[in-house]
Amino acid sequence: MTEPNRQGEVWVFAEQEDGALHDVTLELCGKARELADRLGVRAGAVLPGAGVGPLAKRLIAQGIDNVYLVDHPRLANYQTLPYANALVTLIERHRPQIVVVGATAIGRDMAPRVASTLRSGLTADCTDLDIADVTDPKAGVDHKNLLLQIRPAFGGNIIATIVNYDQWPQMATVREGVMPLKPASNGHAGKIIEEKIDIDDTQMALKLIQRHIEPRKVNLKGARVIVSGGGGIGSKDNFKLLYDLAGAIGGAVGASRAAVDSGLIDKEHQIGQTGTTVRPALYIAVGISGAVQHRAGMEESAKIIAINTDRDAPIFSVAHYGIVGDFKQVIPMMIKAIKEKTR
Repeated sequence: MTEPNRQGEVWVFAEQEDGALHDVTLELCGKARELADRLGVRAGAVLPGAGVGPLAKRLIAQGIDNVYLVDHPRLANYQTLPYANALVTLIERHRPQIVVVGATAIGRDMAPRVASTLRSGLTADCTDLDIADVTDPKAGVDHKNLLLQIRPAFGGNIIATIVNYDQWPQMATVREGVMPLKPASNGHAGKIIEEKIDIDDTQMALKLIQRHIEPRKVNLKGARVIVSGGGGIGSKDNFKLLYDLAGAIGGAVGASRAAVDSGLIDKEHQIGQTGTTVRPALYIAVGISGAVQHRAGMEESAKIIAINTDRDAPIFSVAHYGIVGDFKQVIPMMIKAIKEKTR
């Protein structure tokens, strides 16, 4: 699809698993609603699966006008070919101008195949989306109301803004947690449109023999308090201090990529551009330098306390309170003060 349809809708791929919508889908519904209102068009969602019709009402409550329901027994479990084919077919049928997909394991697998089939652009792992007029400096042509696809680039050293002039739909994947979850509105009116898609045997290249789902050991997104450690922690044993502090204040333990890459803590604790994006009431950054990759995942926290021996560490630029000192001395003092206050 190469000819822009400026009256096309703004779509969200509604990822679901075992009858539950993924959190990033609900977050993207709010952003789709915002973008659609600015463009003066409708917001839509493509909901593929088997027996997933009841989920359409939740999408509508999150601001979606049209839910395109693809209910097919062969879509009971995610497979790349049938899911990608369903989305490509509906895009060609209805011609949305924007399609956003969660940057989950499924989204990262499916979105590039859809974009390649449609010969459209795709920007991965966006941290923000916006609408603006853009001038092509080479051609000297003004383009109205393009999607600004914003993401860190060059190892997180710059923030790049990417636009797609003509190879539409404008497509982007967005990481979980970077868009705030808007409150649901049961008064929002929307339509459920049942779509028929042919899924033949050639698309079912794989046979699912067994599913194994590993439960999460830590829920960083749901934590109101996070104590996070960086490479400056130095060792696994030193991370025990962070667990002690988190236990004293009822929080979870997070980490920077440097700490994870050094083997100090498991990857499921990672916060940042390549980890989880969080917005806790309190974020305590210990031994974290504060590279932009990490700040992208925690700078929306309500209150940030940074502890670092380097008074020039970038983390202090986003911290509300900074402590310059050795965490091995500071954290025991904090734990003692907290315990004395709660007695």
